[in-house]
Amino acid sequence: MTFIQEPTHYQKTVLSDLQGAWSDLRQIVVDSYEFENAAKLLFYIDEATSWESVRDLQAMKSTFILIKNIAAQLEDNQEILAAIEVVHLDLDEALQSLADGDIS
Repeated sequence: MTFIQEPTHYQKTVLSDLQGAWSDLRQIVVDSYEFENAAKLLFYIDEATSWESVRDLQAMKSTFILIKNIAAQLEDNQEILAAIEVVHLDLDEALQSLADGDIS
């Protein structure tokens, strides 16, 4: 019986940056959960990072737009807004890499 070896070298990609940005955003929302629409934001963040969305970056982009619209209604939470901007930049970069054929 052959055992599959675990890879020992991983190359950082635009997708790993995107995953990290989503994780950071989620943690910031959890840490400052005592605000209106926190549960709604977490729901959509989890939806955006679900298996279905990860396999379809256009679906992720649609969910991201909902997240951005909900966050725009927040009062004085610059940390969440800044994290959303990082996700936005990384998502745009991933979509461009997909369009360029760099990722599939």
